[in-house]
Amino acid sequence: MTAADRSHLCGSRLLIADDRARTRRALRALLATHAQFELIGEAADGEEAIAAVERMQPDIVIIDVRMPRLDGIAATTLIKARWPWIRVVAHSLAEELRADSLAAGADAFVPKGAPVRELFDALGPSRCNRADADSSHP
Repeated sequence: MTAADRSHLCGSRLLIADDRARTRRALRALLATHAQFELIGEAADGEEAIAAVERMQPDIVIIDVRMPRLDGIAATTLIKARWPWIRVVAHSLAEELRADSLAAGADAFVPKGAPVRELFDALGPSRCNRADADSSHP
């Protein structure tokens, strides 16, 4: 297996769903600093997020809670109902919606402006780390 093959197998494929282009740019720049994450797409609202998840099958979706057309809470419910294995990280200024996000199925809630480490912790281990941990158990 080549390094490129291993990188593809090990990296977590991410989709960002946020109605603010500025936030998507900032997350894109942040994720680019970590080789274990591959940004595969972006969406500007919940409907676009659902279509992108169906088309791209990411490992992780970082989703804003408040978006037009279909909000992040409703989109999370739909994503987790159809693709329960996809990790959803709610990312919002609306900390009062943390419980609603988690009840909708989000795996984590990270407030916008939280320390970067908190976001990376919420994204979880890369697939390589999970595979290594799984293979260590007979």
